[in-house]
Amino acid sequence: MGFADLSIAEIAADFSVSVEKVFLMCNQLGIAFKHQNTRLALEDAKAIISQILSETSPKGTSDSVDETEAT
Repeated sequence: MGFADLSIAEIAADFSVSVEKVFLMCNQLGIAFKHQNTRLALEDAKAIISQILSETSPKGTSDSVDETEAT
């Protein structure tokens, strides 16, 4: 497994969430860590980022562009 070269603190800062929230997500996902500067494996970082995005994205919205055009 590769490393994402991201720490828990960096993910928290990048996504405007608390370090404690990322710690909680690590615990929920079974991701081992020692402190906020722990470097995460690529798959672990992706899982945390995915979790953050799923909690912050409004329900019922999509990133895709509607294929119909106004005429």
